[in-house]
This record gives sequence, structure tokens and C-alpha cells, in this order.
Amino acid sequence: QVNDRRILDGMFAVCGVPDSKFRTICSSVDKLDKVPWEEVRSEMVGEKGLSPEAADRIGVYVQLHGGLDLIEQLLQDPKLSQNKLAKEGLGDMKLLFEYLTLFGITGKISFDLSLARGLDYYTGVIFEAVLLQQENEHLEETVSVGSVAGGGRYDGLVGMFDPKGRKVPCVGVSIGIERIFSILEQRLEASEEKIRTTETQVLVASAQKKLLEERLKLISELWDAGIKAEMLYKKNPKLLNQLQYCEDTGIPLVAIVGEQELKDGVVKLRVVATREEVNIRRESLVEEIRTRTNQ
Repeated sequence: QVNDRRILDGMFAVCGVPDSKFRTICSSVDKLDKVPWEEVRSEMVGEKGLSPEAADRIGVYVQLHGGLDLIEQLLQDPKLSQNKLAKEGLGDMKLLFEYLTLFGITGKISFDLSLARGLDYYTGVIFEAVLLQQENEHLEETVSVGSVAGGGRYDGLVGMFDPKGRKVPCVGVSIGIERIFSILEQRLEASEEKIRTTETQVLVASAQKKLLEERLKLISELWDAGIKAEMLYKKNPKLLNQLQYCEDTGIPLVAIVGEQELKDGVVKLRVVATREEVNIRRESLVEEIRTRTNQ
């Protein structure tokens, strides 16, 4: 969803909101994604002292959303088109949508006059990324999961901290990491899919005690060959614990060194998913790991 602070301020001006109430009315409009217009209107009029007529005029605008057609329509709007700020904002919004058309992504963007983002320092475009999910495979309708990122343009902020007060145009975005994680977790639970938390290709393990040095030698060989390998940092870990660690983290292969393997010059390679085990000559191990992890 995108909007522009200048369009909002211009809209407030032509609707009869006094300058001193712009920010407080803006923060009321910002609630429209969570509460219906009636509640927002009563807050504006009842708590913030806005005239009912001005609130109703705002109501007409904030329920509009669309794309280039809506921008063209508002550029022809007898009131908005007379407002310098709104006209500037709509001109930039039109340019933005022309670029978005070239990128072929206008289907994912909604110019939304109810989007306000309550922070005072925004001076231009403002936006929120809202995640939609299909309610049902058989239904075309999508339901909103909620905002996962938001931001906008702020041309005045950096200059406040510059001794020379230079104007530095900026656009920023913040991403709701926790929100995204909780959505990912829900999806994984629903699909019963296992999440892979590491890029490690192989765990170097040992089946008996007193083989720490051998594990270190082998992992060093693998690292030198560019293989992503790790090992448990216990001196004598149990084989079961080492295998369990691979199950938990999604590491696909285990390279097991034991006394017999060392004598025979081989390494036992275990495929975690199928539990299949094969003895591979030590000199062929790197190639074998590459082949199996590239598939």
C-alpha cells in the first residue's frame, strides 16, 4: 500500500482541518487498517474536536484506493487539484506508478488514501507491505495477514543533525522480523515441513572415544576443500547425539570416522534422511559430498 504525506496534508486542508490538527487527525486516519471508519470518525469529532462536516469530507477520500486511474481522477478533483501540496504528491505518485508499470508489478501495489503512517517526520511517499494469503484454495478472495514492513521518505530528518543543515533526501523501511517469523512458523506447522536452520553440508562425527584429533584432521581437510562442515565440540560425543543433531538442524550428511575406517583408509558417509551408509575412500570424500549435496 502506498500514499504520500503531501496528498494527506493537502486532503486535510481542502476538507477543512485546521493546520494545528493535521498531525492528530493523521494519527486517527492511521487506525483505519484496524478499526472501521465510524470509530475513526467519532474519535476525530468527539475526542479531537473536528467538525462533523470536515470528518465526512475526509471520509469520502480515505475510502478510495486504486492505481493510475485513481491518481488521474484525483488530479482532476476540483478541490485537491487546487492544493499545491496535494498536486505535488499526486504528480510524484503518478511517476511512481509509471515506473511500477514498467517493472510489471502494479498488481501488487495499491494507492491507498487511508494509509497514514503516524510518524511526523515523513515528508513524501509512505508505504506498508501487507501480507495477503488465500483464504481457501477454491476461493479467489484473499485475506490480509497484516503489515510486515513499513516506511517512507523523510527529507528533513538528517539535516536536523547536520551542523550546516544540509538537506539530505532519505527513504527508509523497517521490517517486522518477529511478525514474519511468526507467520513462517505458522506456515511450517501447517505444512509439517522441516525448516533447515543451517547451510552445513556434512557433520564430521566419530563412533568411538579418543578420536577428537581424527575429527579435527578430517574437518580441516573438508574446510580446505570449501565444504561447509561442522562437528560437535565435545571431546567424546555419543554417536546418537551427533546423529540427532543432524536430524534437528537438517544437516543432510554425516562423515563418520572410527578405528576400522581409519585402518581401511575410508570414511563412512551416512545419508541422514534415508539412514543409508556407504564407505568412501578418503581421497574421494570431497567429490562424493559435493555430488550428493548438489543434487
